[in-house]
Amino acid sequence: MAEMQPTTRYLGSPRAWLLATILAPCNITDNKFVLKTSRPSSCSYFEKIHCSSVFGMKSSKTNTPRIIIHGGAGNISRANLTEDAYQAYRSALLATLHSSYALLSKPGATALDVATHAVTMLEDNPLFNAGHGAVYTTAGTHELEASVMVSKGYHKRGVGVMEVSGAKNPIKLARELLIRGEEADGGGAAGHVQLAGETANKLAETWGLETVSLGYYWTKRRWDEHRKGLGKSTDRETYQKHKRRADKCSSFVAECAADARDLNTHDPSWNGHDYLPQGTVGAVVLDSNGMLCVATSTGGLTNKLPGRIGDTPTLGAGFWAEQWIEENPFDRPHGMMYQQPTLSPAARLVNGDFGGVLQDCLPNLSSYLPVSSREDDSSEHPVKPCSAPHGVALSGTGNGDSFLKLSAARTTSAMTRFSFPPLPLALSVSRMAGPNGMLQQSAEDRWKKTGGGEGGIIGIEYRYGEGKVVADFNSGGMYRAWIDGDGKEQMMVFKDEF
Repeated sequence: MAEMQPTTRYLGSPRAWLLATILAPCNITDNKFVLKTSRPSSCSYFEKIHCSSVFGMKSSKTNTPRIIIHGGAGNISRANLTEDAYQAYRSALLATLHSSYALLSKPGATALDVATHAVTMLEDNPLFNAGHGAVYTTAGTHELEASVMVSKGYHKRGVGVMEVSGAKNPIKLARELLIRGEEADGGGAAGHVQLAGETANKLAETWGLETVSLGYYWTKRRWDEHRKGLGKSTDRETYQKHKRRADKCSSFVAECAADARDLNTHDPSWNGHDYLPQGTVGAVVLDSNGMLCVATSTGGLTNKLPGRIGDTPTLGAGFWAEQWIEENPFDRPHGMMYQQPTLSPAARLVNGDFGGVLQDCLPNLSSYLPVSSREDDSSEHPVKPCSAPHGVALSGTGNGDSFLKLSAARTTSAMTRFSFPPLPLALSVSRMAGPNGMLQQSAEDRWKKTGGGEGGIIGIEYRYGEGKVVADFNSGGMYRAWIDGDGKEQMMVFKDEF
């Protein structure tokens, strides 16, 4: 039997009237607060109003697609970023964004396909520290990493590949690892969500992905950064000699290491002014079906030790995506009664104790006692709470060791998911990756001396049936591009225009 609609008394001020309206789903008597749960299986008229307006539920099943990409973060400054270099990055990012958004706008486009497409384009561009433009290890080799994660739709949800050499596009290898998880044997990868080295490289061949010689990853620009950091010659003759050797190798073996004989195990030198690539490329996408996907790829830190694993392929550190059902805060578990306050609710409202009233009315802000079955006449009617999906997807870039120490991506997501009321993702990202955020604080006295703690995060928050792109960073700059709310392409490096 449907219960009667509550009446709300106007208490004499706009503020009191607004609060009373918000609290309409709660029965307010002189003695107790009882959350209304004795109702039919669907939300009542007033509760639907709260779900659709206050809580923000929408009836449309089609979402406006959103996308944001990044090309790395670090000590980028106006002093070390020339006009020509800026224009090259701008053109590359906007071309990737334009192509990816065109794909995203097609009927049936999935966030997974679009994110993979975007990162593939960035991997193919030697400007970026991924794929073709990956940085070197101290041994003069390349050990690539990539990952993908979705908010729903796949059994494995998130995967990472590392120490990849031979696959032209590590991001495609990560994608295959994810989708083949729907097969009984994982397509040869079992139920594993992380694979490295020889196993990952062999699966790339087994799955028919394009493979290349190790020389494909070689670029003179990255070679110079590598050699300069080790205090070695950057002459072209030495570069060509080592590259010819790499061209003959289809996967890493000891003789393919350019500098294996004098392997450096100390931190490479860095003057603090030159741009030292230590970031990633990444894409975060929301499709029209409400699926979020993050795809990330990197060559790692410049002059990392061979075998070093970063945040990019590590779930929760450099990437994360999840979705949960956010219940209407007025629609809590069935049959709850709150302890009687010292004053009656009406008296507390009149006295201006709005916070106390909210604390008593909202279940997670107050202790509660079960209502006896005699007072509950609706057990035969299962409750369908007014609720809505809430999701986030995040891609980090910067000093991966710092992201690892903090499980940065998952921690950022958790700040939004488990806060009450939910913390906007933009604020969570700023608390992690913004100026004086957790990443920066993790560097302690090494801040601005080693590159530790530097980085940024991009993401999309999906809530109320809408997607919002977010980004923040604590370093000199972060290459990023996105489609804004008006459908226009945007690109920035610094906090303000170049």
